[in-house]
Amino acid sequence: MSGQTPGASRIADVTSRHLAALNAGTAEARTLTEALAIDHAALLTAALPSSAGPSPNAQLIAEVSEAQSLGILKRMAAIGAALHEHLSPTELATLAEHPSDTVRGWWCFATAADASLDAAELLDACRPRANDSRFTVREWVWMALRPRLTPDLAQAVALLEPWTRSESENLRRFASEALRPRGVWAAHIAEFKAHPELGEPLLEPLRSDPAKYVQDSVANWVNDASKSAPEWARATCERWLRESPTSATARIVKRALRTIGP
Repeated sequence: MSGQTPGASRIADVTSRHLAALNAGTAEARTLTEALAIDHAALLTAALPSSAGPSPNAQLIAEVSEAQSLGILKRMAAIGAALHEHLSPTELATLAEHPSDTVRGWWCFATAADASLDAAELLDACRPRANDSRFTVREWVWMALRPRLTPDLAQAVALLEPWTRSESENLRRFASEALRPRGVWAAHIAEFKAHPELGEPLLEPLRSDPAKYVQDSVANWVNDASKSAPEWARATCERWLRESPTSATARIVKRALRTIGP
């Protein structure tokens, strides 16, 4: 979602009434185009009325306004960092369950900016947002946490492995999506590109997942890896089909090998 994002040219298609609701924090973005149209400074003032007051909150508004010109992912990260710097923990907490999905997304990035939290604490804090009812927030949260998880991949895999057994398909999907080797709109993970087998503890429990939401993520993970480790991808998919001959596994494998073929 960083840089020039497809859909930006259609911002004019967002109705004035819906845009006003988005900026007031009373509506959720239904598309990426709507998310791009939001005036984040206006939304901040609506979501946290005290931010319209004197310094230091005036500085917060200035930083949020400056972030408006950035690509959407960098914008969210910059706003999250500003919120972490200028708001108290109590003020930040009010954003976690805000009606606006964008505000909840801010909270994810603000939490990720808290260097006092280790990986385990971050995942625990953000678990509700990884299971958010809105798909946009579920995307924001993995993008916010990914840079904090990748420095120690072994630890991250160990922490996320229990999520693969969650009853929630959203949490199972997060376990796979957060550490994709070539995650969309995210920095690549060189170690997984070269050694995708290191991610198997997250993939093996999901190779026959009944939810298409999870299946797509697992398939995309393997497809990412197939571009640099094609033999691993083929061997893994062949084994999955042999050991778990289900329609879910077949769907995952077909999508996983779409770039290199069986």
